Amino acid sequence: MEQKTYTISDLAKEHAVTPRTIRLYEELGIVAPQRDGNKRIYAERDRVRLRLAIRGKGLGMSLAEVKELIDMYDNTGRDEKKQLKRLLEKLQERRDILLAQRRDIELTLAEIDRIADKARSTLADLDKAKAS
Repeated sequence: MEQKTYTISDLAKEHAVTPRTIRLYEELGIVAPQRDGNKRIYAERDRVRLRLAIRGKGLGMSLAEVKELIDMYDNTGRDEKKQLKRLLEKLQERRDILLAQRRDIELTLAEIDRIADKARSTLADLDKAKAS
C-alpha cells in the first residue's frame, strides 16, 4: 500500500500557513520531507508534526519547545508517559507566564483608570473655576 504524500502547497493550504513557514520548520528539523530534485515530498509524519508545531505555537510555546516535545516521541521509544509529563510541565510554565502577564495587565489597567479619574476630576475642577 502506497503512503499518501503531500506537497508544500498542500500542507500550507491545509494548515493556513505560508510555504516559508514550513521551510523554516524544515530548517529547524520539525519536518523532514523527502526530496525529488528541488521538490519537497511530505509524508503523513510530517503532516502530523506540522499540525503539532502549529498547535504548540498557538499555545505560546517556542519552536524549540515544540520540537523538544515532538522529538520526545521519536527518541524515547514512544514513552508516551514521559512525553505527556513533559507536555504538562510546559503547559504549566506557559500558564504561569500568562497568569503573571494578566496580573501585570490588570495592574496597568487599574493605574490607567486611576490616572484617567484624576484627569477627569482636574478637568471638572478647571471647568468649575472657569465658570465662577
